[in-house]
Amino acid sequence: MEMLVASAIGVLTAAGIYLILRLRAFPVILGTAMLSYAVNVFLFSTGRLAVNAPPILTKTAESYTDPLPQALVLTAIVISFGMTAVVVMIALGAYLETGTDKIDIATDEEGDAA
Repeated sequence: MEMLVASAIGVLTAAGIYLILRLRAFPVILGTAMLSYAVNVFLFSTGRLAVNAPPILTKTAESYTDPLPQALVLTAIVISFGMTAVVVMIALGAYLETGTDKIDIATDEEGDAA
């Protein structure tokens, strides 16, 4: 199970970095979302990957998982969803104003890269 989770974290990170290196706004937004998902899965895995174990220690439970990473990941999911929505709206506004979602670092008056 640890190998599957580690592979998922690696794939999400690689896909996120690839998309961030694109020169378009929407792939960059998707890349940052994938990186945030990779970080969330990593944080979730720090609380021990235990199957069918409750997050709270009870008298009848033989083992338990740490509830703190679960709470941190839940909070991070909500915050990253809200921030992704804000960034999408900013990128959509920029697209509607300029007519393209290309990210130019430096341009001259004709619109070609300098």
